[in-house]
Amino acid sequence: MIARTEWASTEPSPDIYVGHSQSGHTIRLDATKEHSEGPSPMEVVLVALCGCTSVDVVHILQKKRQPLAHLTVSATAEQRTEPPNYFNKIQLVYAVTPEAGGQLSRKAVEDAVALSKDKYCSVSAMLEKSAEIEFVIEYVGGEPLP
Repeated sequence: MIARTEWASTEPSPDIYVGHSQSGHTIRLDATKEHSEGPSPMEVVLVALCGCTSVDVVHILQKKRQPLAHLTVSATAEQRTEPPNYFNKIQLVYAVTPEAGGQLSRKAVEDAVALSKDKYCSVSAMLEKSAEIEFVIEYVGGEPLP
């Protein structure tokens, strides 16, 4: 996997960096406090964590034939106050919504989150080396089946 960032003095703001992925995508990173041009690099790390575990959970629940209609994974993180300001605590909240008229299995959802955490999510595995990660599941639209 290859990635790079570029900084140029011709940018309107001196704190803008453009990231390029091997797959040809770009993202503007903003090192200002306002982040008006794009996310900060650390925000991108949290988005990557949410994305990585979301992909795992959706695919696992689809394989288990669970009637999943919607999944939102939210991350709230605390950073060290001294440089380097890496994350030392992260809470992930999985809000799962079943299809209309369907019910999810609590066990299937818990197993999917555990498999993502313990086996599949590379971003989570890297971050757990420096951060305590808490996983919370919220069932939207009613209690699940056991």
